[in-house]
Amino acid sequence: MEQTIDPTLGPVLARAGDERAVLDSFLDFHRAVVLRKVRGLADADARRRLVPSATTLAGLVKHLTLVERNWFPTLLAPEPGDVYLTSEEDAVASFVLGEQDTVAGLVEAYERACARSREVVARFDLDHVVPHPQLGEVSVRWILVHMIEETARHAGHADILRELTDGTTGAL
Repeated sequence: MEQTIDPTLGPVLARAGDERAVLDSFLDFHRAVVLRKVRGLADADARRRLVPSATTLAGLVKHLTLVERNWFPTLLAPEPGDVYLTSEEDAVASFVLGEQDTVAGLVEAYERACARSREVVARFDLDHVVPHPQLGEVSVRWILVHMIEETARHAGHADILRELTDGTTGAL
């Protein structure tokens, strides 16, 4: 019996691709998992604190939006006024929700940030190196691997929070 592969599994489809295709597909897969975890929830459910920290499903999406902007456009293609955020306070604050924050608005902002990140990073070779305010220099390859790790880590958090919210489990 021949097995079929779910076409939504980009990393599986890129299994014989070049390094860039593999890195891009894993990052996009984890981005999509985060979005699937928050979609379909009422704002109140996405904002609900289920763990002692300030981590919520909506807060994770807001945080990852900042992370996308910080690591791709701000670091690789800064515009006047862009400031790379480095403090722990900035990271913690990025989870804080305002009254105006809705699931729909947060998802839209995250999708825009991811699209911008894809556009910016595509202009650079994996070996391209940029200065980093804390690490000295980082390559585009390192940034992509770091963002896979960061996004996957938070996708795992989102998976647990969604299960605690309504019992929904799984990446797809």
